[in-house]
Amino acid sequence: MEKVVILAEKPSQAKAYAEAFTVQNKTKTHIQLKPDHTFPDGAVITWGVGHLVELKEPHDYKPEWKKWKLDQLPIVPDRYLEKVSKGKWDQFQAVKKLFQSADVIINAADVDREGSNIFYSILRLTGVKNKPVKRLWINSLERDEVRKGFQNLQANDKDLRMFEEAKARQISDWLVGINASRLFTLLLQKKGFGSYLSIGRVQSPTVYLIYQRHKEIESFVSEPFYQIEGQFQAEKGSYKGLAKIKEKDKAKVQALMDEYGLKENELLSGVVENVDKKTKYIKSPKLHSLSTLQSVANRRWKYTPSHVLKTMQKLYEKKLVTYPRTDCNFITESEFSYLVKNLDGYQKTLNVSFTPVSLKPKKRYVDSSKVQEHYAIIPTKSVPTEKKLSGLSRDEQNIYNEVLATTLAMFHTDYIYEETTLYTHVKELPFKTTGKRDVSQGWKELFPKPAKAKEKEPLLPEVHQGEEVDAKLHIKESMTQPPKPYTEGQLINMMKTCGKLMDDEGDVEILKEVEGLGTEATRSSIIETIKAQNYIEVKKNNVYVTEKGKMLCEAIEGTLLSSPSLTAKWETYLKKIGSGEGSRQVFLKQTGQFIEKLIQETPEALQQVEVRSTGEKTSRGSSKEPIAKCPSCQTGEIMDRYKFYGCSNYKEGCKVTFPKKLAGKTLTRNMIKTLCEKKKTKVLKGFKGKKPFSTALKLDENYSIKFDFESKNKQTTS
Repeated sequence: MEKVVILAEKPSQAKAYAEAFTVQNKTKTHIQLKPDHTFPDGAVITWGVGHLVELKEPHDYKPEWKKWKLDQLPIVPDRYLEKVSKGKWDQFQAVKKLFQSADVIINAADVDREGSNIFYSILRLTGVKNKPVKRLWINSLERDEVRKGFQNLQANDKDLRMFEEAKARQISDWLVGINASRLFTLLLQKKGFGSYLSIGRVQSPTVYLIYQRHKEIESFVSEPFYQIEGQFQAEKGSYKGLAKIKEKDKAKVQALMDEYGLKENELLSGVVENVDKKTKYIKSPKLHSLSTLQSVANRRWKYTPSHVLKTMQKLYEKKLVTYPRTDCNFITESEFSYLVKNLDGYQKTLNVSFTPVSLKPKKRYVDSSKVQEHYAIIPTKSVPTEKKLSGLSRDEQNIYNEVLATTLAMFHTDYIYEETTLYTHVKELPFKTTGKRDVSQGWKELFPKPAKAKEKEPLLPEVHQGEEVDAKLHIKESMTQPPKPYTEGQLINMMKTCGKLMDDEGDVEILKEVEGLGTEATRSSIIETIKAQNYIEVKKNNVYVTEKGKMLCEAIEGTLLSSPSLTAKWETYLKKIGSGEGSRQVFLKQTGQFIEKLIQETPEALQQVEVRSTGEKTSRGSSKEPIAKCPSCQTGEIMDRYKFYGCSNYKEGCKVTFPKKLAGKTLTRNMIKTLCEKKKTKVLKGFKGKKPFSTALKLDENYSIKFDFESKNKQTTS
């Protein structure tokens, strides 16, 4: 009998795999599958809970590395070791036991670098060696796709290369984070800085991008400029036009008026000299990658990039969309053929009806040479029932409809509009007017119209060449406008293109050659990290750099840490490790040299930095510091949330909160820490009822704080 053990990344993924087969029994740590055609002797599915394994902390190598001291730097271990993550010991032991008894082990974690890293980090820490390892490689969690994937398992060579790449990235990030954070913090604290800076290989250049935009806006001086505007009245309506002059000096504009003998606000006569009409055909947008979806959803609904990824993950686990963490905008003929078969079903789901222009694949969307690990995000073969659709949240429906509409759009007609350019002459001075008129909505009819859609081009009245019109001219004064702050959606694109801002509509088809900051899967979490570090804040979807963020940027200015393009070159080398052209050793050696350079150059660079308050304390009581590990989910931290204490995993669904006051008594950080760690406190006095009373506090099974009058411990603390 061959014992097959499958490792999923998380319980929800394990459950989706199990649904494709027949379950024999389930336990807390694994699911046993009955023998069938795919697994003649059955199989066991077990899982991680995210990362079961993490890199050791500096003090795990040397106790003296626990304290932050300049003379301890650089912190570079001889070998990088791992340990079981906090709170994950039981699951790790269960996985280890199963791996030890396995004949074949299947890596069925997410099909990306991180999934490879999670699997091999666990496998190596279990100490299990010399067993055949296979890789499940699928883009959808539907039953058929899962079964097909397990029947066509891949060898693990590519998986191992991806692990090498991910591990190099992880260790490099650890090295830069540990050393640079300590270096900059300690040097600034010598100058009186009262907090700490967290510095990262990717997060710091990202903050610097936002800081550069802040400086552009701050240093921008708005200046007036002048143009000549004509207001024209034709037989069938009025329109405006501009002469070809734009000057900061009003006198130059006036001189042009005088040259043609024109006066402001005088009724003059004009002639339509030229009417040029062009019909423009706009093809439907390319299929979505994760970042294009994040961009569109941020523009349309103000969703944060991390919310889009979480929503996509839910839709993926509900088997409605294909793999979300993809950077590809293309599909292969195989996906195209099932989309064609399901066209009617998809149209009914989206509540639209149109006749497809063509059922043949077009290179703009279908090109297997452009598909590497994953294809674009499209709906799965499963056309959802009414019941399944009505069970989706509003955000899930919005995102699903966007994916569905973008997929259907490639079968629809072009959006067609007519662009008209008029030249109206007043005493030989030409005035240009442009306008557009929709001819056919085409694919655009599949998408919701923005509530306040402003028409950029005005609708023009029908005029003909040679027509005489009434004209009134005036010198128009306008002001130059500063650049706008980035939105969160633009920030994703800025990271992807390394600071090269591309026009909103066109930027969605970003060149593959441009290697950006981070990867498709990590960008949204980098933005969340720099928010949590208080380097940036988001107001009305616009991203601003905080005082702390400005100080970080002044500190890293001129170093490699402020350069998005150099960070992108690192990313390019990391990709080479993934393709087998580069080595982890070389990359980590370069990281070590980079840290040495920082240690030598930073003290002098920080002479210029002005230390200012960032509104944070560095003492144990800092409101930004975690208080204790969450007693419920075990992965989040209990944080001070201003009016209450709560778990940092609230966005993932952990609902644990504690009040700041109870029966008239303030609950301190220390009391909350004790409750989380020991489930009860000593007797406390100072509670107010009909009369003051003393009691101990305890946590019940729902993690709510209750009075514990029975406590025998009479030692009181206030």
